[in-house]
Amino acid sequence: MFPVLFCFPQRYPGGLMAARRWRGLPFGNLSDCPNGSRWIMDVFNECAQDGRDVASIVLGLGSIACFIAAAFPQFYQACRTGIMDQALSIYFLLGWLGGDLLNLIGSFLADQLPLQVYTAIYYVLADLGMLSLYCYYRVKNRGRACPAPINAAFVFLSVGSLPCLSLLGSASTEAPGPFRGRSLLSAPGDELGPKPFSRTEIIGFAIGSISSVLYLCSRVPQICTNYKRKSTSGVSYSLFALVMLGNSLYGLSVLLKNPEPGQGQGDYILHHLPWLVGSLGVLALDVVVSFPLGWGPSLPAGPCSGVG
Repeated sequence: MFPVLFCFPQRYPGGLMAARRWRGLPFGNLSDCPNGSRWIMDVFNECAQDGRDVASIVLGLGSIACFIAAAFPQFYQACRTGIMDQALSIYFLLGWLGGDLLNLIGSFLADQLPLQVYTAIYYVLADLGMLSLYCYYRVKNRGRACPAPINAAFVFLSVGSLPCLSLLGSASTEAPGPFRGRSLLSAPGDELGPKPFSRTEIIGFAIGSISSVLYLCSRVPQICTNYKRKSTSGVSYSLFALVMLGNSLYGLSVLLKNPEPGQGQGDYILHHLPWLVGSLGVLALDVVVSFPLGWGPSLPAGPCSGVG
């Protein structure tokens, strides 16, 4: 539903922190992060060495809070109006679900903190909750079964779960690649330059890119649905307001993070480009979707008739 792509940028020195996290070794060891914040290391097992890193973590947590709260206004609106099947585009919901599923897979591949993994699982469950409400009101209001796209989506989830689990299993046993976050073992004289991607990072980068495309494309059917209906009744403005705030906070949290030692700013942006596109890139489309919601229910007729 929402880009976490909720992964905080990887800040695990030499892959050692990630290894401790998943292998059950004790947290809070600052030997790999000598200048890091003790409380952040104890709570999040995250290396925050200055104010920028701390601010990035705080903004990232704020974005997660926004995304967790975003679904509830739409749940309330759906129950209050009873027209969720008319208000939201099924392709909008499926695009969110697809993006969140890929984001969940990417959070494993990127060795994210358990907080990010659990949050990604919550997003998928929230998406499934919205799809369930959509099906319920579609059957109730129109006397029809769930549309074919939903049935196809659940078949895809069932069939695709096994290869995804296999991929995650093989990725977890892979030896650390040449770029595994902050490397405090680099010599002080290392020159800035591009860091190569490991195989796991390449897979994660590809998954993140596809997820970003799904997040971007999901807004188009909803824009068309709004103009087709000439009304935004049944759509919660708070949903999009919280999503926009969460995406803004997340994008800022990524940009505030200091690059790895020996890594240039441009190379850092490249490594996190899908996550930035998936968060900041959708803001303009969310404004188009939500701007009329704050002004009233009437919208001019548009060319998108037939999109549901």
